[in-house]
Amino acid sequence: MADAVGNKAVKDFHLDVPAPDQGFFVKGLGNTDWGLKNRLSRIFSPKSGRTVMLAFDHGYFMGSTAGLERIDVSIAPLADHADVLMGTRGAIRSCIPPTADRAICLRATHDNSVLFDDLSQGSGFALDMEDAIRMNASALAIQCFIGAKGERDSLEALCRAVDQGNRYGIPIMGVTAVGKEMARTTKYFLLATRILAEQGASIIKTYFCEDFEKVVAACPVPIVIAGGKKLPEDEALTMAYQAVQSGACGVDMGRNIFQSEYPIEMCEAVRKVVHEGFNDKEAFEFFQEATKAGK
Repeated sequence: MADAVGNKAVKDFHLDVPAPDQGFFVKGLGNTDWGLKNRLSRIFSPKSGRTVMLAFDHGYFMGSTAGLERIDVSIAPLADHADVLMGTRGAIRSCIPPTADRAICLRATHDNSVLFDDLSQGSGFALDMEDAIRMNASALAIQCFIGAKGERDSLEALCRAVDQGNRYGIPIMGVTAVGKEMARTTKYFLLATRILAEQGASIIKTYFCEDFEKVVAACPVPIVIAGGKKLPEDEALTMAYQAVQSGACGVDMGRNIFQSEYPIEMCEAVRKVVHEGFNDKEAFEFFQEATKAGK
């Protein structure tokens, strides 16, 4: 107990300083709990309001895909260059040093492997929320197959994840999966992103498309774009720039970073677009200069 003798009698309540605005910088999430906001602040930069996620979760259904044969070799050195590391709990536990000071987004669903012709049979919730807490996860990623056979099961997994995430203050990222039966159209992404947000997802990961600003406007929570297939670096940077200009709150790129001949330089170029206001041409010039310097 503090000694009452000798206390300073005059207290300064700073009456001339207005109370801070209690709003929150992440779209649509001002009414969530403190812990969830704190985790979101690790994912999205409070300065730019955006994020660069590095996705390396492909092995959970593709196995040893190109560039991920040795995650400890290809991904661990990139940890300092991304805001968020998105992978499976097995890959993160075995290959990412626990000293990596980056937010973790855990892939938390299981799907059919590439051995099946149809990958859209639905997703199941693949981990216990207590394990996510043990791993200090800042978010969980749930894949959903809107408009495919697995829609109901994957939405069920999303809803259960949202229930548990709200209980423990962990945001859920809904991922719009695109299979053989689903067209990558504005109409589709308007529907899919809105459904995931309405079911309680705090973040939506989806693909860039025509009229993407309409998709962003109709979604009440932040959208990050998927990198998709490997593109030439200049094209990948143009996609990132156009998405951000259309209102995306960042990117979740995998192959367009770790399959680049210069992955660190590519990740830094993406950061220039997302956080520093570079356009695609400026970012590509930065990439070219950085690769020359590294030779």
